[in-house]
Amino acid sequence: MTDPDDDFATLFAASLATKRLERGQTIEGTIVAIGSDVAFVNVGGKGEATIALDELRDDDGALEVAVGDRVTAVVVSTAGELTLSRRLARGAATLRQLEDAFQAGLPVEGKVERAIKGGYEVRIGHQRAFCPMSQIDIARTSDPAVHEGRVYTFRIVEFKEDGRNVVVSRRALLEAQQQDQAADVRKSIVPGAVVTGDVVSVREFGAFIDLGAGVQGLLHVSEMGWSRVSAASVVAVGDRIALKVLRVEDGGKIALGLKQLQDDPWSKVQATYAIGQVRDGRVTRVADFGAFVELEPGVEALAHVSTFPPTGRAGGWAKTAGVGTTGAFTIVAIDLEKKRIGVAPVAEGPAARDSQEAADVQEYSDREDAKASEGFGTMADKLRGALRPRDD
Repeated sequence: MTDPDDDFATLFAASLATKRLERGQTIEGTIVAIGSDVAFVNVGGKGEATIALDELRDDDGALEVAVGDRVTAVVVSTAGELTLSRRLARGAATLRQLEDAFQAGLPVEGKVERAIKGGYEVRIGHQRAFCPMSQIDIARTSDPAVHEGRVYTFRIVEFKEDGRNVVVSRRALLEAQQQDQAADVRKSIVPGAVVTGDVVSVREFGAFIDLGAGVQGLLHVSEMGWSRVSAASVVAVGDRIALKVLRVEDGGKIALGLKQLQDDPWSKVQATYAIGQVRDGRVTRVADFGAFVELEPGVEALAHVSTFPPTGRAGGWAKTAGVGTTGAFTIVAIDLEKKRIGVAPVAEGPAARDSQEAADVQEYSDREDAKASEGFGTMADKLRGALRPRDD
């Protein structure tokens, strides 16, 4: 059984230690219990202190600490009980507290008064501080005025000239939070998983997607749709979209896909396409060996150079099959496994008619020449016969 006198002596000693602490002093302690509104911190011989749970939560409201964790905080009250704070309220911060916060790396609250050359003027208590433009946020903004009047939490990165020169950074805190959260975000990013992200940049080759906590992935333009598209025609900065994780490389690069969440048009090819069938198509690109023809969005075929009518000169076929040219094509081969279709252009239209007419004219000319040659031979024979000496 504990002696009441021992309990009293312990409490008395703790109370004396508490009285020796001053507001603004930075101390360390261990969390020994967590209540409904406060956490109880053992500060050694100085006794036990409390700290509001709101100061121990992240932006989503989840507790960042657990029993047994060490915390560094500033004494904000010694009246009655020892009260700590991990944040300095902007209206109560003194020069001494700011210096303690700078030494301990504690965050402080400040109000952005106005944008000035190169950054912002921030008011922390009765002190004025400067936040460089690049340190107000992780992402740059085209309108500096959007931050004016806002209350943010900052980290003091410079404290010089007895507080007359104070430089703060909000970005440093945001990046630290991102690093803590990035590990959890990456755990959910595995091949095959469906994730949601925000488009932060659109380039010709694709778009960069923010998946949270600063973790970004690349959505290549070839993975945006089953047909050929431009990145800008599919997504725009600020869009929030669902994507499928295709690959996570060793270096941490993340490859994303959008078309994988859409129906694959090739799944219907077997039921709707057949050899000998004639379909309309559009030439999407031309190579030395032939032309690629889109039969429907996502289904592309190849018309080999040998399937085009001869033109009389090398490469002349390509002039009749420029990009964007439309026409009818006969399906000559289907390979479902390799997703390949072979087609041949159907001879029709004015150009085909002109070609056919030229062939008909040539055939007629050849036929008439043969007749003329035959007629000439008959006449020659008759002439020779007439000139041959008679036996009688």
